[in-house]
Amino acid sequence: MVSVSTEGLYYSLKDYLKERFGRRVQKITVALPFTCPNIDGTKATGGCTYCFAGTRPAHLSPSVPLKEQIEEGIKRARERYGKNLYFFIYYQSYSNTYGDKEYLKKVYDTALEFDEVVGIDVGTRPDCAPEWVLDLLESYTEKGLEVWVEYGLQSANFSTLKFINRAHGVSDFVDAVLRTKKRNLKVCAHVILGLPHEDREDMIETAKLVASLPIDGIKIHPLHVIKGTKMAEQYMRGEFRVLSLEEYASVAADVIELLPPNMVIHRVTGEVEEDRLIAPDYCTYRKKTEVISAILQELKRRGSYQGCKTPFNR
Repeated sequence: MVSVSTEGLYYSLKDYLKERFGRRVQKITVALPFTCPNIDGTKATGGCTYCFAGTRPAHLSPSVPLKEQIEEGIKRARERYGKNLYFFIYYQSYSNTYGDKEYLKKVYDTALEFDEVVGIDVGTRPDCAPEWVLDLLESYTEKGLEVWVEYGLQSANFSTLKFINRAHGVSDFVDAVLRTKKRNLKVCAHVILGLPHEDREDMIETAKLVASLPIDGIKIHPLHVIKGTKMAEQYMRGEFRVLSLEEYASVAADVIELLPPNMVIHRVTGEVEEDRLIAPDYCTYRKKTEVISAILQELKRRGSYQGCKTPFNR
């Protein structure tokens, strides 16, 4: 997490975790050999058109034992931020609920081996959340962990979902959210701004859908084009354009204004290694602070903040 003050303009994950646990909480991202139903042929093949290696950071490998990944992540965080830390284990790449019960229990149980781990964060798809998976995840709250389930929505426009080969619909997302919130679990939604052929109204409608549901948090990403993906081929053929930083900051501010003030904003940008990125040039680790600052400046210019235009009473 980048140390940028949000100046009270939106409710960041850093602020939430500090309030909840009383100290800095660092996420440790891990990589496991999962896949997705739109990759393995269950629903489709090829995966999402924008996805490269399940969005796994380049420094992580699923061949490294999970416990070793966690130990290394704790070590790096303590070297950077000191020893007074708690940790969340973030199961990120691909669909981290898409497996059999024995395997899923084994990988989630690993988090229990570390006293300094206070939660797990499980990234997945809304069509990969059967009741038994949600029951299993909830069981970890009874063992003292906070559990977040991250569902990729990306867009509330079904034509867009088809175009990017999500192989699920908006109704799958709504269903997964409502079933998950019947349990003692927290839900985070992923949305991408600037997807091909979407205009500002499409992006606003996605924000409104998220704002209308019992969702605890959101990750907001600009579309970025990564080498080796189908979307890269489309982009190089000139089939769509990406948002400039000014455009992205503007529409991200629109989205933030619509979100309920108690919804935790986990991210407002996305990034990839520079040698893997095609466009836009601001979606890199080096420019992450610049993107966040642009969004904050836009909110300040408007005199607005998270929730100032939320259309729903939650």
